[in-house]
Amino acid sequence: MKEGEEAEIERLPMDLLAHIFVFITCFKDLAQTSSVCKKWREGVKQSMGRREKLSFAGWKMDDESTCRLVRYAYGLKELDISKSRWGCQITDNGLYQLSTAKCIVNLSSISLWGMTGITDKGVVQLISRANSLKHLNIGGTFITDESVFAIAANCPHLKSVVLWGCRHVTENGLVVLVNKCPKLMTINVWGMRVPFEFLLTLLTIRPALQIVPQSIFNMETIPLLPVF
Repeated sequence: MKEGEEAEIERLPMDLLAHIFVFITCFKDLAQTSSVCKKWREGVKQSMGRREKLSFAGWKMDDESTCRLVRYAYGLKELDISKSRWGCQITDNGLYQLSTAKCIVNLSSISLWGMTGITDKGVVQLISRANSLKHLNIGGTFITDESVFAIAANCPHLKSVVLWGCRHVTENGLVVLVNKCPKLMTINVWGMRVPFEFLLTLLTIRPALQIVPQSIFNMETIPLLPVF
């Protein structure tokens, strides 16, 4: 390339540049790409809008950085902000900011697995706008019936929910959830403080309901779906 001549990649139309950047999955690489020039920054921004899946699991993300990326991803369908050893540290404030993103109303799947820094306050705010939700993983958190009531009231299309280890959710919350979510097929209750007899009550309300784990019943007739 001669001095002063435009690089080949600079000649690419923005639409094609954004398509290329969609294949960058490392957030650190995306940040570096965005800092190259104004055109690339816009390309990264547009590429976020084309993503249908976004996972922050395993990344050191805070409220501000997570919400900024999610706001750009207006076509998002699946959002995973699960906590790992070095992962997301989202708070109620972060969930409140996420609830204002355009994509939230169209999300079909959300995972808040292990997010111990969140409470009912943040979860209720987020769920109140997630009306298209079909799959929810909120296991390993300290939510109570308040969050479960919000899920039941705002997620009519819910098909599966993971409540693994949610020890503050009571029988009352589960009954409301099963009664108000007509499409609910699978519920994970491992580690919850609910008696075995009560789980049989849930099956009375919804005979086709698949309660995970199967070992609770020690019956091979109850199918086990993968836990997401």
